[in-house]
Amino acid sequence: MGTLKAQERNIVIPGEILAEGMDYLPGENTYREQENIYSKVLGLVTLVGRVIKITPLSGPYVLKIGDKIIAQVTDITMNGWRVSTNTAYTAMLNVKDATTRFVKKEEDLSKILAIGDYVVVRIVNVTSQNLIDVIMKEPGLHKISGGRIISLNSQKVPRLIGKQGSMISLIKERTGCEITVGQNGLVWLKGTPEGEYLAEQAVHLVEEKAHLEGLTVRMEKFLSTGVKA
Repeated sequence: MGTLKAQERNIVIPGEILAEGMDYLPGENTYREQENIYSKVLGLVTLVGRVIKITPLSGPYVLKIGDKIIAQVTDITMNGWRVSTNTAYTAMLNVKDATTRFVKKEEDLSKILAIGDYVVVRIVNVTSQNLIDVIMKEPGLHKISGGRIISLNSQKVPRLIGKQGSMISLIKERTGCEITVGQNGLVWLKGTPEGEYLAEQAVHLVEEKAHLEGLTVRMEKFLSTGVKA
């Protein structure tokens, strides 16, 4: 019989044993050595059936195909825009992947997206040389207008979103804000000044308390009273 050595939501360190025997399977950020499963990183234990996964508590965002991110235009080229990704690497947004309308060759691209503009995009290509392509021509992807951009540790994004979007839905409902969360740790908030301020504080509460149990209860109390617990 396999023995589980770490429970759901436990904080573990690199090299810590998570399970003995072959009844459990190694998931993200874990590895098997002989008949035992160990953690690769400092993080929180998550059990999905027989699979053991670790959600890191810190570390940089790693660009992945399919991720929706918030990026900022940093340069305009002949073919499109170069955008920052909140990492050490920039990405390319080609004209054909940015808009459905026809763009003339001589058209001033800064009239579509100017340097400094923020956009919600999806990563469609990441090469071994870290050449990254993004697109904006899908539902839910767009140029950002108004509101404010804030940031949090990208490793806390799953906790901010919550299971089946429960946490972010709660924050949206109680603050009246439109909220878009990028997998790269940038978050767009748009609402009343009071709503945006409350939503920003709620995001930072998740960042501070992500490793604790009962986060939803803490969040509900904060959004009702304005007092962090």
